[in-house]
Amino acid sequence: MKKIVVLLLFCSFSAFSQDSDSLVIRKIYNEILSKGEAYKTLTYLSKKIGPRLSGSDGAAKAVQYTKKVMEEYGFERVFLQDVMVPHWVRGQKETAFIETGKQKINVPIAALGGSIATPIAGIKAEVIEVKNFEELEALGTEKVKGKIVLFNRPMDATKINTFEAYGGAVNQRGNGASQAAKYGAVGAIVRSMTTLQDDNPHTGGMRYATGVPMIPTAAISTNGANLLSKMLKENPKLKFYFKQSCESLPDAPSHNVVGEIKGTEKPDEIIVVGGHLDSWDLAEGAQDDGAGCVQSIEVLRALKALGIKPKRTIRVVMFMNEENGLRGGTKYADLAKQNNEKHIAAIESDNGGFTPRGFGMVGTDAQISKVTVYKNLLSAYDLKEIGRGSGGADIGPLGQQGTLLIGFKPDSQRYFDFHHAKTDTLEAVNERELNLGAASMAALVYLLDKYGL
Repeated sequence: MKKIVVLLLFCSFSAFSQDSDSLVIRKIYNEILSKGEAYKTLTYLSKKIGPRLSGSDGAAKAVQYTKKVMEEYGFERVFLQDVMVPHWVRGQKETAFIETGKQKINVPIAALGGSIATPIAGIKAEVIEVKNFEELEALGTEKVKGKIVLFNRPMDATKINTFEAYGGAVNQRGNGASQAAKYGAVGAIVRSMTTLQDDNPHTGGMRYATGVPMIPTAAISTNGANLLSKMLKENPKLKFYFKQSCESLPDAPSHNVVGEIKGTEKPDEIIVVGGHLDSWDLAEGAQDDGAGCVQSIEVLRALKALGIKPKRTIRVVMFMNEENGLRGGTKYADLAKQNNEKHIAAIESDNGGFTPRGFGMVGTDAQISKVTVYKNLLSAYDLKEIGRGSGGADIGPLGQQGTLLIGFKPDSQRYFDFHHAKTDTLEAVNERELNLGAASMAALVYLLDKYGL
């Protein structure tokens, strides 16, 4: 039995190593590296539209713009999917300072998405610093009540994969306010999710637990967190002041944007490639996730430009509301189920537009083995990390329908320099790296389409 399995794998491997596949993949790379239009599209999205938080004018403009781009490329079908999204607004710029006696030292903060505002006059209180929820629990109500909690656990700089470091720190951003409120805190300040030591606060989503008082919460820059921590050691009785005027408005109508090329042989089998169109409000959202959006559009543009007629339907999706709700990804999967659509694979690009490293996958052993056999073809383009990993937030809901989930993996070292900060601008994106990512995704889509799962 083992010999049969080995033989079958060898045969499959040989099939995927044909000269014809190598030639087509080379043509895909040549097309995108020499004639790619992803950076041009990203330039407009970043500079002409800018921030695209769900419910905002920027998000609405981005929907119409990407729809127009797909239509101008001549995709066979371009349409919108209605979705209601959260509509949180930041309001006036936040202010914060450390107060010791008559001295006031300003520090940079940014309200976390979903947070409530402070009172109009702001909040001033003593500060309790913790690294994790266990330390907070050990302090208890007696030491926390009436104070501002500083969550100051850095991303682990020893982790080679920065997404692993992010995962090890981000729960204080998402749940810190409610954890602090359980013990009577009046506010929560969270160290920004970045390994950089700078003055840029990084925002991001937070959520309130049911049955716990809602208290205002904000991210503080890493330099600000370090300074506050140092000064607390010198003067535990110092006070921290912050003021923010954010609010949650009623849900707003928005859309996923979908374009597709119909399959010639198996049109009912769908392969999706996409990114999320919304971005945080502090910057242009060029890396997160303008890059993933324009790379996904470029996949279909390149296949069409090369005259490649897919066997299966190839669909590109601009998901709305990944950052603070995941409504777009959920709605897309719900509609796919209602329409009895068969999605065999979905690829998401939401890790930045940096140098490609490979693809992570979530699926069955059989599904994953059929993709890892492509390694021989793709390693020539430095795509060497192909195996189990993470798919993506927006395509995640499709996993319940048996879809193979694939996350595009670029180099991770610089991503959190820009993630959710005002520095996430077009200037942070290298055009060649962006194109290499689009070509990598297009090559995988070509193979998935030709051989299926």
